[in-house]
Amino acid sequence: MKRCYTQVLLAVVLVCFLAATGACTKKAVKKDSGLGEETAAQGMKKPGEEGLEEARSGGPKWNDPTPEMAAYFKDISFEYDRVTLSPEAKESLNKLGEWLLKKTSVQVLVEGHCDERGTAEYNLALGERRAHAAKQYLTQLGVNADRISTLSYGKERPIDPGHTEAAWSKNRRDHFLYR
Repeated sequence: MKRCYTQVLLAVVLVCFLAATGACTKKAVKKDSGLGEETAAQGMKKPGEEGLEEARSGGPKWNDPTPEMAAYFKDISFEYDRVTLSPEAKESLNKLGEWLLKKTSVQVLVEGHCDERGTAEYNLALGERRAHAAKQYLTQLGVNADRISTLSYGKERPIDPGHTEAAWSKNRRDHFLYR
């Protein structure tokens, strides 16, 4: 009985010591909007999370375009497993670029999206490359790169939940928000 009491006492002392020194302190896990989890201990961004840092820290919110802005903020589509901008995508980006050059205080978030095929990791990377393709095109038009953030959702936020080519083609896109 005395031996059991001693072991329990030692365990309590050890737990108190570890708690006092912070060795048992667990970093808070923060849920993000559909992208999984990120811990403060990691200090690393997942692919395509460039635009989330301010949002997570309580920074200014990204907004969907108003009806007046909708003509400039059109989603652009991609072919399966591609990041190449189509002529239609370039036309939409030209309009957005012209508008951004006039509205110099507006910042843009480019969200890269994919269809459901492929792994989550692959699609996050593909969505990031798609968002960066749009960012690069806009900077070539003269928009300051500091005004454009990118974020990849991969296959996590489909616009059409179907499992057909028609649904997949809608989900392979870049979406644009502003602040």
